Amino acid sequence: MVNPRIPLSRIPTFKLFTSAITLALCTFFVLSFLFTTHSYSSHQHHFTGSEGGISHGFESIRRSILALKTDPLKPRLDQIRKQADDHRSLALVYASYARKLKLESSKLVRIFAELSVNFSDLMKKPQYRTLFSSDASPVDESVVRQLEKEVKERIKTTRQVIGDAKESFDNQLKIQKLKDTIFSVNEQLTKAKKQGAFSSLIAAKSIPKSLHCLSMRLMEERIAHPEKYTTEGKPTPPEVEDPNLYHYALFSDNVVAASVVVNSATKNAKEPWKHVFHVVTDKMNLGAMQVMFKLKDYNGAHIEVKAVEDYKFLNSSYVPVLKQLESANLQRFYFENKLENATKDTNNMKFRNPKYLSILNHLRFYLPEMYPKLHKILFLDDDIVVQKDLTGLWKIDMDGKVNGAVETCFGSFHRYAQYMNFSHPLIKAKFSPKACAWAYGMNFFDLDAWRREKCTEEYHYWQNLNENRTLWKLGTLPPGLITYYSTTKPLDKSWHVLGLGYNPSISMDEINNAAVVHFNGNMKPWLDIAMAQFKPLWTKYVDYELDFVQACNFGI
Repeated sequence: MVNPRIPLSRIPTFKLFTSAITLALCTFFVLSFLFTTHSYSSHQHHFTGSEGGISHGFESIRRSILALKTDPLKPRLDQIRKQADDHRSLALVYASYARKLKLESSKLVRIFAELSVNFSDLMKKPQYRTLFSSDASPVDESVVRQLEKEVKERIKTTRQVIGDAKESFDNQLKIQKLKDTIFSVNEQLTKAKKQGAFSSLIAAKSIPKSLHCLSMRLMEERIAHPEKYTTEGKPTPPEVEDPNLYHYALFSDNVVAASVVVNSATKNAKEPWKHVFHVVTDKMNLGAMQVMFKLKDYNGAHIEVKAVEDYKFLNSSYVPVLKQLESANLQRFYFENKLENATKDTNNMKFRNPKYLSILNHLRFYLPEMYPKLHKILFLDDDIVVQKDLTGLWKIDMDGKVNGAVETCFGSFHRYAQYMNFSHPLIKAKFSPKACAWAYGMNFFDLDAWRREKCTEEYHYWQNLNENRTLWKLGTLPPGLITYYSTTKPLDKSWHVLGLGYNPSISMDEINNAAVVHFNGNMKPWLDIAMAQFKPLWTKYVDYELDFVQACNFGI
């Protein structure tokens, strides 16, 4: 339907005008395109100057239009590349730092260097290298996904390696871990020390089956034939009280150990018939000890065997140790065998051995009263072996001193400060903490000087003061150091070599030159825990030819 408002005569004119404009525009665009192509070609072959500027302007327009149509995978691809470069650089940094710190050393350096190379090799693969060219060709999404997958795998590996190696680079972390390790090991060491001390105590206190068997068989012989071994009603042999002979004091409840001491001394003596051994044991072992020393003549040496109970003056009203033994607290200290209680004081565990409270161990302080007619006597422990003639000790000028002993101090070790409590005012006022200690085991006593110096009374005074163990940690060496503080004569060290019961590093030259070797320590030669290199020094004096010894398989 025609619009009534427009005249029909004007319609053809309007259409003609519109068509003309359309044709003009088309012609313009065609000519422009041809002109641009011609100008670009002419610029390449003939022209410069202003025509080149026009061509460059059209090229910029073209690139701007292409940039608006960039592939959407390009940003994603750039991000993947950046992550790969970052982790490659990180691996190189760690490799350099590891090389500087010389960690483990080449291992970590090599690992981080390989990680860095892996990233570089990945980016150099042909299928991935084309992705980063300047070509505007479309990006293949499947290739991008594959690249992303491989990059993520390498990133994961790199982070895992860095995490595992972090403590090698983090000094604070290493220090804290080392502290934790030291604390843990120290806790384990403390626990092991306590258990070891307790086990060592039990081992040292134990009686081997063969030794127990021997004591029982000897006692059986004593009961079966009392007339052969009893000394009751018989006069005391004159040699026992003869001050012109060489007298020895030996206090022990170990039958084999006592026999080895006498055996070794008499076999190495030039005139054994001039030697007298005063053996004292307890009532329980008296019968076995009497039989043992009647089975052979010991090269003509004189042997007196008595029980400590035969010395009637040794009672709780006179002897402080016997009085203290009646104390419940002291009994609990010595005889408590529960691990949690017995190991509270690990450093002084050895003093918990009940032998330190035995009257046999304290008889050494009563020698003048036990042997009133003697002038000199040599005290021997039952864990020693005599290797040379000892009569030279009687020829030593004691210079008025009471006790002849070998000193054990060297440097700061084995000084009085290690044996006594110098925080106590009485100890501090009376003694020097730097005074040199000496050893029990082989001690030559001038009994006349002892009586003159009243050493037994001195011992009683200090032993009574130490009822609560505030002056020293028990044992006989501390009261001995106190009693003979200014009355000890140092002997040449070759007379007495110690440590065969705990020190494996003693040289055989030193042992072979010694007159007496001492198995002091827990590794006694009659125990299974004895040190194998030293045990033959003791076993060669055991009377294996005796039927009683053979019957008990001793030493097997």
